[in-house]
Amino acid sequence: METIELAFEEFGDPDHAPLIILHGFFASSRNWRQIAQKLAGRFHVYVPDMRNHGASPHHPLMDYPAMTADVLHFMDERGLTTASLLGHSMGGKIAMWLALTFPNRLEKLVVADIAPVSYPHNFDATVLALKALPLADISNRKQAETLLAPAIPELSYRQFLLQNLVLQDGKYVWRVDLAIFHRAAPHIAAFPATGQDAAFTGQALFIAGGDSDYIKPDDLKSLFPKAAFSAIEGAGHWLHVQQPAAFLARVEDFFSVK
Repeated sequence: METIELAFEEFGDPDHAPLIILHGFFASSRNWRQIAQKLAGRFHVYVPDMRNHGASPHHPLMDYPAMTADVLHFMDERGLTTASLLGHSMGGKIAMWLALTFPNRLEKLVVADIAPVSYPHNFDATVLALKALPLADISNRKQAETLLAPAIPELSYRQFLLQNLVLQDGKYVWRVDLAIFHRAAPHIAAFPATGQDAAFTGQALFIAGGDSDYIKPDDLKSLFPKAAFSAIEGAGHWLHVQQPAAFLARVEDFFSVK
């Protein structure tokens, strides 16, 4: 499988144990800088941009086996025989797929507000709304935000998506390839089929937002039978942004247990 050389940020002492943080769909390494900096006292933290995201190259194939191959290649290039993984949403599914298919490469697993299931929702409305923005007529980010409001009413989600709108040569362009995102969206909402004996029996923690319905403990029993489950009240899907202190406390407590 063709792999991508992922752009990345890193934090902490190279002599510390490695931790790789995997971001979600439409996100990038920049969304995890604050968390990464906090965890850098304990770990050598790597935060890659997944293929088609951030500063990483674009590729027409974007599914979980391909993105997992990218992470394994990333580890190999840095001589990381094993590492711990922390993944949110799409990144959580990448981390889970790596745990199920290459468990020998994983130390500990933390998954934030996502389960190893296929979800019925899709991203069509989001992608189409972004594609419909008249970029040639936009002179500032606030204008783009206003134009997106009817299709995407939630302000924080609009602002998150618009991190992918960048100024190049005096014109606004999308940093991501929306055509690739549109084609790949069904793969992102889904989860690959697994064999009957594919369960990961290592140390794993699933952290849910108390106001989110993305994870149900029963979703974890067959593939992650030994996983711990924790919910953070007052947080939705973006739990690491909405309740960063509580999120960090759960993560650090988990990694403190030998």
